[in-house]
Amino acid sequence: MSGTDGLRVRRVYDPRENGDGTRVLVDRLWPRGVSRERAAIDRWLKDITPSDELRSWYHGDRSETRYDSFVDRYRAELADPAHTAAVDELVRLVRDGGPVTLVTAVKDVPHSHVPVLVDQVEHVLNHG
Repeated sequence: MSGTDGLRVRRVYDPRENGDGTRVLVDRLWPRGVSRERAAIDRWLKDITPSDELRSWYHGDRSETRYDSFVDRYRAELADPAHTAAVDELVRLVRDGGPVTLVTAVKDVPHSHVPVLVDQVEHVLNHG
């Protein structure tokens, strides 16, 4: 998966590639069964992830309609100071030469917080 030219998305279980650049873990919990060496993570931005409350709410019902509400709620969370600071850090990494690879352990990346996060970073890069 990829986002902008300087922003990519990969699952933590995939091997690191030469073009990954700075690898940023965007999950709140460390991926199960993956050593720190194998994950090759440069930064871990726990504050950029959905709140525990939102994550639990979404995982209780993974329907398409629930995902739409999850996206709206996560976008709202991204506006709070802790999330904004973490998004700004990602934007700086991309602007400082990228590439930046967002690394996640989620199984269903297209229906996770990651596409929302990519959209937010791309928005700030293009309008911020």
